[in-house]
Amino acid sequence: MKSIKLKPIDTTAHVITGASLLDGLLSKALKVEMACGGRGLCATCHVYVRQGQSKLSPQTQREMRTLGFIADTDQDSRLSCQCSVLDEGIVVEVPVGMYLKSAEELMQYIGEEADKDFRHAITGQVMIPKGKLITRTMLKICNDIAADLKKLQQD
Repeated sequence: MKSIKLKPIDTTAHVITGASLLDGLLSKALKVEMACGGRGLCATCHVYVRQGQSKLSPQTQREMRTLGFIADTDQDSRLSCQCSVLDEGIVVEVPVGMYLKSAEELMQYIGEEADKDFRHAITGQVMIPKGKLITRTMLKICNDIAADLKKLQQD
């Protein structure tokens, strides 16, 4: 078993050697959307590997391509569904916020102040920053996201 430290929630996950980093996140009951079904085509499992990049499998072409269009990436960015844990010493920072996949998910928050960042499920872009009022104008965008995710899942 390999240990993975998760920030900012300050917990440790354990996975078998060769398991995906995503398996480690899921083992801690983190709500990871996996909007594309774990195929490396969206932003919902994007994480920052702050220590231990070399202890993960190398990036694939698909992962590099997807990271190229995700907002808020840096040199530590990985898609947790696309990398395998090879050794100890990995520290992962999980982006804070909620990934929006449909208008239905947003409906319950209309008229409220966002208590977290609301992010686009495919690009990871912050659509509604924490502290901003959530309005109905975002519903159309969320419907477009749902349609795009459906296309990704069918491809």
